[in-house]
Amino acid sequence: MDSLSFYYILSRWYALHARDLPWRHTLDPYRIWLSEIILQQTRISQGMDYWQRFVTRWPTVETLAEASEDEVLKAWQGLGYYSRARNLHFAAKQITALGHFPDTLREIRRLKGVGDYTAAAIASFAFGIRAAAVDGNFYRVLARIYGIDTPIDTTLGKKTFAALADSLIRNVPDKVPSSLGGTMSGASLFNQAMMDFGATQCTPQSPHCQDCPFAEECVAYREDLITALPVKKGKTKVATRHLIYIYIRCHGYTAIRRRGAGDIWQGLWEPPVFEDEPLPAWEGRLTLLASGVKHVLTHRILLADFYCLDTDERPALSDDYLWIAEGELKHYAVSRLVERLLQTLS
Repeated sequence: MDSLSFYYILSRWYALHARDLPWRHTLDPYRIWLSEIILQQTRISQGMDYWQRFVTRWPTVETLAEASEDEVLKAWQGLGYYSRARNLHFAAKQITALGHFPDTLREIRRLKGVGDYTAAAIASFAFGIRAAAVDGNFYRVLARIYGIDTPIDTTLGKKTFAALADSLIRNVPDKVPSSLGGTMSGASLFNQAMMDFGATQCTPQSPHCQDCPFAEECVAYREDLITALPVKKGKTKVATRHLIYIYIRCHGYTAIRRRGAGDIWQGLWEPPVFEDEPLPAWEGRLTLLASGVKHVLTHRILLADFYCLDTDERPALSDDYLWIAEGELKHYAVSRLVERLLQTLS
């Protein structure tokens, strides 16, 4: 199937099934970039509220750059993968220093936290640049339709799919009608349509093959390879870690510190935490709040025990701890696991 045939089949499907998302009604690269960062590893239903919250509080990239990192992390709280928030804030400063939002694929790629996929998405959506935003949806759709069994997590696989995607987007029209009103670039429509097609039609499990517009051309459908494609060579090893948190109560105050670099939740705040070490012999009444609390991250599983220490004397802690009034905790960004600890307190 040639590139134009592929494009026209896809565009006709998109005209009927496009998802109406707020960042698709703008060419403002700031709002588009913000949506792409928020939606990395986040469902649209969850990310929508965060996107609206950010554009309301920081309507321009300059206002976001002027915010403190703590403010940005607090606004991000609950989304997870907090490096995205730190990168977002850093990139806002990069853009402000540049004096304008970068408008070439190479310049967009230089922004902190922006990889090849995100750069191509922003470039095509905001500036109409013919760059294929190759993500999991692309891999799945192209592997099935063209019958490609090269593993997607190998160098050869990435090159193969990138080359095919680039060949498909290269000849799309400059401007096309948008099903959401007005016109849009053909490159923008192509990438948006591929995202929606993979997310709602050619889904990972139980794809809707019977009413798929590519059914006649799809190798996987014709040869009963739907569940076999795409191929992934390796599996990520998942490690388990055991943590013990101790929330300290001392005359209405508690102790927290900011997590450092080199581990999960960099920049977030937490009470004393212990891993693979004995608990200190602090004075006071130690109460178990919950045990074996499970929290799943991408490459690790955390099992946590929550304790509360009621004491009349502040235990000796390292200098990086802050003693704050318990009522002030709501102003500090914490991980979802620490949030669950706080919910167990009476």
